[in-house]
Amino acid sequence: MTAPEQVSAGKRRIDTTCTITVKHTEETLEAHVELHDGLLPDVGDKITVYGAPISVDYGREMTLTRPASLVRGTALDKLRLKVGAMFELTELYEVSFSTGRL
Repeated sequence: MTAPEQVSAGKRRIDTTCTITVKHTEETLEAHVELHDGLLPDVGDKITVYGAPISVDYGREMTLTRPASLVRGTALDKLRLKVGAMFELTELYEVSFSTGRL
C-alpha cells in the first residue's frame, strides 16, 4: 500500500511499509530492513522507519512490520556520494616505503 509520492525540495518521498528482522544471538547481532511494494533503495536515497525502538532479548529473533518512507536522492546527491566514495577508496591505496626502520 504505497501512498502517493510527495515532492519537497526536488526530492521524491514514497511512503510504504517494511519488514524488519532483528536477530540477537551468541553468533550475531543483526538487523535487516526490506521495503514492501518492490521498492529498492539506490545511491543517495534515505530510508526512515517509524515506530518505537526495537529491543530483542539475547538468544531471540524478531520480525515486525512498520511504516517507512523512502526519499529518493537527487542527481546531485548521487554524484556527490559516488565522487566521495572514489576518494575514500583511494585512501586504501596509500602506501609508503621507507629505507629505515620505524
